[in-house]
Amino acid sequence: MAHLKSASLALCFGLAACGGSSPDETTETSATPANAGVVNVYSARHYDSDHALYEQFEAETGIRVNLLEGESEQLIQRLVNEAEFSPADILITVDAGRLFRAVEADVFQPLDDELLQSRVPDYVRDPNNLWYGFTKRARVIVYNKSEGAPEGLATYEDLADPAYQGEVCMRSSSNIYNISLLASIVERDGEEAAQEWAEGVVENFARPPQGNDTSILQSIAAGECGIGLANTYYIARFAASDNPELRAVYDNIGIIFPNQDGSGTHVNVSGGGLTQYAPNRENAIELLHFLTREDVQTAFSAGNNEYPVNLEAELAPQVSGLGDFREDDLQVTALGTNQATAVRVFDRAGWR
Repeated sequence: MAHLKSASLALCFGLAACGGSSPDETTETSATPANAGVVNVYSARHYDSDHALYEQFEAETGIRVNLLEGESEQLIQRLVNEAEFSPADILITVDAGRLFRAVEADVFQPLDDELLQSRVPDYVRDPNNLWYGFTKRARVIVYNKSEGAPEGLATYEDLADPAYQGEVCMRSSSNIYNISLLASIVERDGEEAAQEWAEGVVENFARPPQGNDTSILQSIAAGECGIGLANTYYIARFAASDNPELRAVYDNIGIIFPNQDGSGTHVNVSGGGLTQYAPNRENAIELLHFLTREDVQTAFSAGNNEYPVNLEAELAPQVSGLGDFREDDLQVTALGTNQATAVRVFDRAGWR
């Protein structure tokens, strides 16, 4: 595995800090009712709120959670390299496109589980039960509130309208959020329509693609761009911030949930599943059950200002404050299967 940059991985099994036990160790702690073994999690989510939930799971079950955090591609490649010698029981990653890459790499095993299926709607889980969604985020249109909502702007397709020439700021075409959005357009409307849309948006660029969702929100609030796209959890993060500068950004942006009269607003997921060679399979299933439980879903989604997949769970105030919307119920695996086509479309359109 020399080609993996181990320094960029959080090689921390255990929750509080590096230097904990190895993934094969079974250590009883006073925080747990009894030692019931371990579950080893490879996760691309990097949130303290997730850690708190793992600690809650340990306290409730006596099962120790050993955690290794890293970037999605690195973790998937690590699982491929480790093969049947991998200690991992669960892989958690973000974006349906990355979950698709994990499926393609054959790192998951199917889990036909009635409890999970009752909690996770079918469009946000793998059709072959290889992974289950945990949280959702919507990709919305953002505009400068002081300039007012752009007239006639209601859909993703409208971003290609020549009326908005010179106003659109976007991330690069290599960004997985943009790839997944375009993959959904390919699925809904076909490759030719997706090509026309991408070319139209490129014509409307205010500047070359750059930055991330945070910097795009800041640019729009500052009047450097008229409109752009961002995931809702970035916006809710600004809304809940005690930082006056971030709060000022939120106060100067407006959002549009696109395609409310059509397919609905594009949503993406974080999710996870059993690894191919999970050595602690039953403990892993218990953790998956825990993470999709109603009360845990409320906390799990709120920790990163996302939407829970369990429809019985409550929304965080800063998330519900963004407004109600109808989401696109497209089977999210299409975001992965159309990924390669989306990349080709972006390249042909000159979206860099």
